[in-house]
This record gives sequence, C-alpha cells and structure tokens, in this order.
Amino acid sequence: MSVFVILMLIFVLQAIWLYISELAGKDLDVMVVLKFLLYITPTLIPLILPLTILLASIMVFGAFAENYEFAAMKSTGISLQRAMRGLSIFIVLLSIVTFFFSNNVIPWAQYESYNLRKNIAKLKPALAIAEGQFNEIGNYNIKVETKSGERGQYLKQVIMHERQNRRTGNFKVIFADSGELKSNENSNVLQLLLFNGNYYEEVYSKDPKELQKRPHAKSYFETYTLNIDLEFLNSDVDLEEKSSNNRYNMLNVNDLNYTIDSLYKSKSDNYKELSQTLYDRTAIINLNTNIAPIKDTIFTGNVLDLFSAKNSVQVMNLAINSMNSTKQIITTKEQGFDVSDKWLNKHIIALHEKYALGIACIILFFVGAPLGALIRKGGIGLPLVIAILLFLSYHFIGLFAKNSAENNTIHPILGTWLSTLIMLPLGIYLTRRATNDKGLFEFDSFLEPVKKFLNLKPKNTITINGELINYGFLEGYKNERLMDVIKNYETHNQDRSIIPFAYNILSKRGITTEILETNGISVHPDYLAAKKEARYLRLFAICNDILHNWSGFAHLTFCI
Repeated sequence: MSVFVILMLIFVLQAIWLYISELAGKDLDVMVVLKFLLYITPTLIPLILPLTILLASIMVFGAFAENYEFAAMKSTGISLQRAMRGLSIFIVLLSIVTFFFSNNVIPWAQYESYNLRKNIAKLKPALAIAEGQFNEIGNYNIKVETKSGERGQYLKQVIMHERQNRRTGNFKVIFADSGELKSNENSNVLQLLLFNGNYYEEVYSKDPKELQKRPHAKSYFETYTLNIDLEFLNSDVDLEEKSSNNRYNMLNVNDLNYTIDSLYKSKSDNYKELSQTLYDRTAIINLNTNIAPIKDTIFTGNVLDLFSAKNSVQVMNLAINSMNSTKQIITTKEQGFDVSDKWLNKHIIALHEKYALGIACIILFFVGAPLGALIRKGGIGLPLVIAILLFLSYHFIGLFAKNSAENNTIHPILGTWLSTLIMLPLGIYLTRRATNDKGLFEFDSFLEPVKKFLNLKPKNTITINGELINYGFLEGYKNERLMDVIKNYETHNQDRSIIPFAYNILSKRGITTEILETNGISVHPDYLAAKKEARYLRLFAICNDILHNWSGFAHLTFCI
C-alpha cells in the first residue's frame, strides 16, 4: 500500500503538469480541480499497479532472503512455493478485482474526465491566447509575441488570420504592434483593440481574368477594433454536461464486443461494396448485349485491327481513363480502409488490455518474488533500480507493440499481449531457479559444451582412465597441509597424481626444495632437471619469437 500510494502521488503530479494548460487561467473552484484529479486517478491504475506489484514483491522477498528468513523456513521444511502460496492467492484475487475495475471504473473515469476537460476548455476563451503560438478564437487565428497586465490583456506583436466561409485559406491578414483585450463577464462579445498596424486582404472575384491581376486591398491604421462573437462557444458552460461517450476507452467489455462486431460487419460491407463497384465498372454483364458473333470462327490477330484508326484511339483512351479512374477509386478506398482498420484495432486493443492487466499482475509477481529471493537485497535501493528497469522494459515493449498493432504492422491481439508473453518465460525461469536454490545466472551449462568441443581443461585437472579429476581444492590448503598431502596422499584418500599439483602450488608460494627436504620431503633430481630444462626451452621459444618479429638492440640484449 505504501508503494502504491507513493507511485500514485508521483503519477498524479505528472498528470497535473500534463494538463496544466487546460486548468490554468480558467478561474476554476477547488471542487472542480478535485473532481478533475478524482477522474484522472483511476486512469493511472494500469500504469501504477503492475509497477507496484513488481517493486513490492522484490522488496519483500529480498528482505526475507537478506535476513535469512528463507533459510529459517527451509530448515523447518517450508519450501519457496509454500512461502509464496498465500501471496499467490492474494495476487490472483487482486488480478480478478483489477479486471472488474478496468472494466467498470476506468471507462467511467475516462468518460467523466474527457467531458470535464472538454467543458473546461470552453471557459474564458480570452485567456486561452497563449504566447508564441496561433490560437483559434472564433473565426480568427491569433498569435501574440508577449502578454502583460494583471489579466494578460495587453498584447505585443499581434498577427491575425481571418477565416472566410466562402473559400478556404488565409486571405485576410492583420498585423499590429500592440493590442488590448476588453471583455465583460456578462457579454458574449470579446473586444480586441489593435494599435499601429497594417491590414491586407485579397479581393475575391468570380472572373478568372480579374483573379490573374491579383486584386487586393491594404491599409495602415492607428486603431482598429474587432468584436469577436463568442456566443457559439457557450460562455455559460455546464461542467456537468456529458455529450461524448463513443470513445473506445470509455466502453466496457460488452460494449467493446458489440462495437467490434459492428466494425467487422461494416468493414465486410465496405469490401463487398468496393468489389461490386469495380465489377460494375468492367461492364462484363453487358458485354454480349446486342452482339451476334459468327460461329465457328477463330480470330488470332490484334483486336485493335478490327477498328478504324479513329475508333482504335478512342478505345485506347477509354481503357486508359477507365484504368486511371479505377486506380483512383482503389486508392481513395484504401485510405478509408486504413482509417477504419486503425479504429477497429484500437477497440480490439482496448478490449484485450482489460484482460492483459490482470494477467500481468500475476506474471510480474512471479518475476519479482523469486528475483528478490535471488538478489538477497531488500529495502528501496537495488530493488527499486531493478524494478524500474524491468518495468520500463515491460512498458516500452507494450507501447511499441501497441503502436505497431494500431497501424496493422502486427495483429492487435498479439500487440496487446506481447509484453506479458515476454515476461512469462522470465517468471518461470526465475521461479525455478529460486526454488532449486540456484544463483541468478548459471553459465556452466553453456560453457561446458564449449570446453568439451575445444578440449579445454580447467586449471589443476588431470584425466586418469578417461575420468577428469580436479585438484583445484588444493589452492585453499595451507602449506603444512599441502606437505602432509605429499607425504601421506593415501591417508587423504587421494591418488599419487596429486603430488605434482601440491608441489607446484608450494613452489608458487616460494617454498624451496631445501625447505621441503627439511620437512622430510625429497624431490627427485630428474624432476628438478626436467623442470629446469622446460624453463629454458620456454625462454628460448620467447626469444626466438622476439628475434623473428622484432628488431633493436634492446630486444637482443634481453634475449642474451
């Protein structure tokens, strides 16, 4: 609960900064702001809950392992699965509750927050003019460089474009050095006073010859007054109005299934309509109308040879125009199909996200709990870092897969479940390793086949009768015990082959032959001579390589 509350506060603050432009300058009371935060909070659950379960499970089981609680459990016969059983049942119940929450509460919150934000955006449009960007107010697009004054009513460097109903485009432009906004709370008219500016408008004419002359009107003004009617914006905005309820994230499972079926049916009807249109354009049905072909005749020449030159050109032009028209129809329909497919994919993704969220809670628990037992570290430090890295991987994989699914790159069902399916084998792997008391990673199973293939032997090993014997444990023996192994190897249940390994370790530690003889160990002279000869041969090989590959007096001196 503590992790959940902390993460919720962090993400709520992030949401406030995300929507601050929609709240600032609207003169909203405290209740409206609190209502806005209340509606935003449930929409953050799909992001917060999986991270909470992952982080909390790593912290709890990491603290158990760090404080040797698991060792105490195992000493009394309690396995890791039994220790996780209670929490596993809790997580399953939590995932079921999460599904009902995402199916009922989150769509309601999306519906309420969207309509509230839309209604808030209508409040006080005079204050909606942001600096350094074009703002749409009525039929005008207004851009100001800077704003000043208590209410931001004084403007500098004003540029305005006026839209016209009879034609599209920016044909009327007004530029002013400064301006002032005046409005009355009880009036639906926003008055804009502009000072020291220029006015330019392209004059429209129905005569094409006149348009080629580019008629226009321009003037300079010291004061210019504009009255912008805001009646259509409905200044008396009802913040409780609910008018938008057809977005895919506002629907529950039943509504989504119904909508998806309708979209599939609409898609099928559109394809049938297109195929019927293309079929009718071929005129195959009327191909044999009013034609009396001569029987038992076979024509093997060019069809165009049957027509005159003029008719041949007409036939070819007709075919080209028909193909271009058909191609244009297909291109236009294809664009429409892309839009409808994207809308359909969003509904499918929204449907499966409700199921994937609950399953993700279970899988992330079985990732975090054994991972905490393996890293043996509790608290907020290392577990937090690992949890964030894992969750970012899970979240970004899901985000990229979702975007790809919306664009029909991958199937929308696969795109929704991809991040969860990737975490599933990781959870199984970590749970098995934690259950078998193995480390987080084990490279021996990968390295042993390579060693066998390359015929590599570990250090301090020897093969006797086909069996590999490792004397690496001798490295941990003290000098006295190594000397005792050399003298009494049979007492230690070892083979005679252990003697040279123990002797080499003593030699590396600086134990000379004189010290060994003092302790009752005699070294055969032939062994010492062979060892000395091997050292000279190794040095000779090094010098031979230097003289063949390097030059210089220093190298020669070294070899001498």
